[in-house]
Amino acid sequence: MAKLTKKSVFKAQIPNAETPLDKTTRIVRKMVEEEAEQRQVKNDRLRNARLEREANTPTKPSR
Repeated sequence: MAKLTKKSVFKAQIPNAETPLDKTTRIVRKMVEEEAEQRQVKNDRLRNARLEREANTPTKPSR
């Protein structure tokens, strides 16, 4: 059996350099997440406005 030393067991892992494809993917994902968040905020605002308008509008009596 090979003799285990501190250097052979706990080797420092060198992080891989970010490739141009990885950089592009990271940036695009960030953009998509931001757009989705903005869309959700807009939908919530419009939904609340619609619900408030419907609550303040008198209902028509049915015949």
